[in-house]
Amino acid sequence: MTAGPTDSLLDVTGLRVGHWQQLDDHVTVAGEQPGTGAATGCTVILTDRPTVGAVDVRGGGPGTRETDLLDPSHSVRHVDAVLLTGGSAFGLAAADGVMRYLEEQGRGIPMGAPGAVVPIVPGAVIFDLPVGHWHTRPTADSGYAAAAAATDSALPRGSVGAGTAARAGVLKGGIGTASIRLTDGPAAGATVAALVVANPVGSVFDPRTGLPWGTTAGLGLGPPNEEELAAANGRGDKGTVLNTTIGVVATDAPLSKAACRRVAVAGHDGLARAIRPAHSPLDGDTLFALSTGNAELPVPEGVPDAFPTELPILAAACVAAADAVERAIVDAVLSAESVAGIPSYFDTFPSARTL
Repeated sequence: MTAGPTDSLLDVTGLRVGHWQQLDDHVTVAGEQPGTGAATGCTVILTDRPTVGAVDVRGGGPGTRETDLLDPSHSVRHVDAVLLTGGSAFGLAAADGVMRYLEEQGRGIPMGAPGAVVPIVPGAVIFDLPVGHWHTRPTADSGYAAAAAATDSALPRGSVGAGTAARAGVLKGGIGTASIRLTDGPAAGATVAALVVANPVGSVFDPRTGLPWGTTAGLGLGPPNEEELAAANGRGDKGTVLNTTIGVVATDAPLSKAACRRVAVAGHDGLARAIRPAHSPLDGDTLFALSTGNAELPVPEGVPDAFPTELPILAAACVAAADAVERAIVDAVLSAESVAGIPSYFDTFPSARTL
């Protein structure tokens, strides 16, 4: 395995990503007084053509749309976009704007008459309403703007899009991404990538060392000093009722809907490596999985008749999915910038930066 050229979701051909955010200079977090200013956003993953999709929901408090449709036993196999958004359940309204944009492009399930299409846009939300004014959240127009801005040429990360107001435990959370190019085995030549919005109640750093729970090799990090570590541990817990980490795992390996579901399941292993605790009753942890099928892979040989022929490819994709999600969460935490006084990782541990 090796990282893809951009080490991002855009290394999976056939996908584009767009952000929309609203962030004022003077934002406060709700406490004894309501929050003020605007801090919210959404992120849209667009597919260039109908793409196989699935989902796995592990948190106890999810906010989702169209996830039942993605069950492998249900009829619709393809999605046209995935929405990741702030605003809690209110933010699901942004999916209406994504659907409007796709309908204008003629994208969706054809329903007979010319132009009569139904775009399929699953989505999931994070709870970020206490950051900024409670009534500032993504709308249908926000989703439309994010979809219209989608591109495959650059992928901003950190405190942008759906990660604008995210908090990762006591630190600033955000959007992170990573990719893995498979160089050997039955899936050689395929890419697996992840894009994650990190907003968990759990901690994203080891309280004994101050280093991220997830992969740190090659990130230019050193152990923080004792004073920084003591101050970080003294902040206690996040202290909000609702949280959630959401994201997309994608591959260009050709996979069935049932196989995509298994990739989403495996992605949660990476989530649990980088966040502790994960999948709590206070989180709505949700991962979507997409297969564009653009990689031309030979049909594996020697697979017993009792198993699907895609099984060796799926097994390799699952290993990579866990690693990609783990690295994407670390990327989200290290890329995030402070918002509303919520400190970033490097604000908290400046001595950890060695490069």
